[in-house]
Amino acid sequence: MMTRVAGLKFAAICCCFMALAACAKKPSLDPSGDGGGGLVGGGAGTAAPGSKGDFTTNVGDRIYFLNDQTSLSQEAQDTLAKQAEWLKQYSNVTVQVEGHADERGTREYNISLSARRATAARGFLIKNGVAANRISSIAYGKERPVALCDAEQCWSQNRRAVTVITGGAN
Repeated sequence: MMTRVAGLKFAAICCCFMALAACAKKPSLDPSGDGGGGLVGGGAGTAAPGSKGDFTTNVGDRIYFLNDQTSLSQEAQDTLAKQAEWLKQYSNVTVQVEGHADERGTREYNISLSARRATAARGFLIKNGVAANRISSIAYGKERPVALCDAEQCWSQNRRAVTVITGGAN
């Protein structure tokens, strides 16, 4: 009986290690550009011009906000200006700006805050020459955190707006 329990413990430990190893694998990027990262030639960081990978890697797809704020920092404005230039260059691309908030506050408050963040980013892109009909926005509030912990290091990563390509990329 004791050997069987030891064997089960060993099997459970092996399963845990295999699960952790599976989580640690980086996803491969699809060179076709049809929903993948758009890498070409097999080299790391070599994104095809006009692809989702190009936008994410070379331009930057997200900006961050201070606690309880919707104003755009200089760094956020710089990123959005690069996004606007890229979007003007690739005029067939459509995007959605996702607004997010950290876990503090009520669900209703965070939906409202994240909507204002998405609107601020969208407004900046429009002001900088991107046609309004190419940009939609959505508010997720605290529903889609990228970091989970009860500390500023996580909250600051969750207070963001992310520009997601929804169509037209190579």
